[in-house]
Amino acid sequence: MAEFRLEVDRMFLEKMNYLDVEKYLKTRDTVVIPVGSIENHGKHMPLGTDTMIPHRIAELYSAMSDTVIAPTVNYGATADIVGFPGTISLGVEGLRVLLERICDQLYDYGFRHFIILNGHGGNSKSITEVGHHLYAKGAILANLNWWLIAGELRPEWKGGHGGGEETAAVMGIDPALIHTEYLEEGEGIRNDVSDELPSASWMDVNFKGGSVTIPRPIRSITDNGWLTHGMSIDPPTKATQAWGVEMLNTMAEYMRDFTVAFDKVALPKIK
Repeated sequence: MAEFRLEVDRMFLEKMNYLDVEKYLKTRDTVVIPVGSIENHGKHMPLGTDTMIPHRIAELYSAMSDTVIAPTVNYGATADIVGFPGTISLGVEGLRVLLERICDQLYDYGFRHFIILNGHGGNSKSITEVGHHLYAKGAILANLNWWLIAGELRPEWKGGHGGGEETAAVMGIDPALIHTEYLEEGEGIRNDVSDELPSASWMDVNFKGGSVTIPRPIRSITDNGWLTHGMSIDPPTKATQAWGVEMLNTMAEYMRDFTVAFDKVALPKIK
């Protein structure tokens, strides 16, 4: 890793001045961009779950790495959850445009290795498009979906939308944000399409053992909004603060190690 180092708190771009950035770019060209979403995660969870978690991981990571961290993008692509008051979606194209503009500006200053710390699955299409855009310009992007990686590192952590994994992570940030009076309330999934086509995973229905996607608002499936679809390993009641703290720190350590490897990746040649 490079010699450049500010105080831990000041590796966040918003706390640097332009001279700090110029000095950093003399030896490094990597930047981390946390991306989240404002959306319903069930009655027991805050709307900012998908933003708070990557932001907290970035804070922990900043104590371990000398990498610049751009401001967290608070809004994402979450059209399927619109309908629960407070959910705000930029849409896939809206998020793509926003991220592309942010990355292009950073590219113009000299950043070439982009690490997206993603907190919401619906953002992935937009992030992938931006990754292709940057690659064509001679830069490279890596998308770290924290919840998937955490579940791969420790299978017992694997979870769904608003289930034990995410509930534990929020507990690890601030237990007071969890509405414990709703933890026992079930998903309340209904067969909104028909009984012959019962609701399966997310927007899928099941027909003769096969999964078929029927795009529709999640609120037509459940009035609660947390969905793990019967994953017995991931009820929110299983979550603990200790689990959340350990998981958040494990993810920060993973990011630290990934950054060392990613820094060494050769940039694509522009054709």
